[in-house]
Amino acid sequence: MTADPYRHLPDLAGRILDPAQSSFRQIDFAGLDRKMAERGVTDWRRTEEDREATRQSALADRLNDDLWVFAYGSLMWDPAFHFSEVRRAQAEGYRRSFCLRTTLGRGTPEKPGLMAALDSGGNCHGLAFRIDRQKVDEETRVIWAREMIMPAYDPAFIPLTTPQGPVEALAFLISPEAKDYLRDLTLEETAGYIATGAGIFGRNLDYLDNLAEHFTVLDIDDREFFGLHALARQMAERPAEA
Repeated sequence: MTADPYRHLPDLAGRILDPAQSSFRQIDFAGLDRKMAERGVTDWRRTEEDREATRQSALADRLNDDLWVFAYGSLMWDPAFHFSEVRRAQAEGYRRSFCLRTTLGRGTPEKPGLMAALDSGGNCHGLAFRIDRQKVDEETRVIWAREMIMPAYDPAFIPLTTPQGPVEALAFLISPEAKDYLRDLTLEETAGYIATGAGIFGRNLDYLDNLAEHFTVLDIDDREFFGLHALARQMAERPAEA
């Protein structure tokens, strides 16, 4: 019998979306291209060839071993890939940061929003998922289609601490070369972007609300994040100036 993936965290069973039900399992790239074209945006994503080249490079000599993946955002409740084990995990030396400007999905050029990324410094609580070696090739294709669609992240292997022992995991770090990487934003500046940003996928604040809801359900302790969430909501509720 196959071991229960939730054996370390039984309370998460039923709280993480079945990969078969995830919209990220089969991304409609043609549909996204049409939406972007309607806004006059072309060449907005990596080609499939470029994306696959980054996958092969990152996973060189690792396709025949079990693979750990660190989740710090929506991957925590909607990973879209099949896994055999999940643990609480902490990344020392990295932090969850809203530093990736978006002018498409959750913002516009006039009112950009911010998405989460893993940046250097501090520490980050999240989840670590293990993929069986027999499924690594197939499941990382799903991960790459989602995380590496645009040239914003760099895949890297980083050490994690977990209650069951240390692991090395694949993580997607903000690329220092990303044109939309905003460094050294203040808390107020970050909350201001999120409070006003909205794009083809909805309001930036809704994204933050969703993160807050799931962090609470998953018992993810991140005081900085919840402080940002409270301030962004407060800003969004202020009456518009005449």
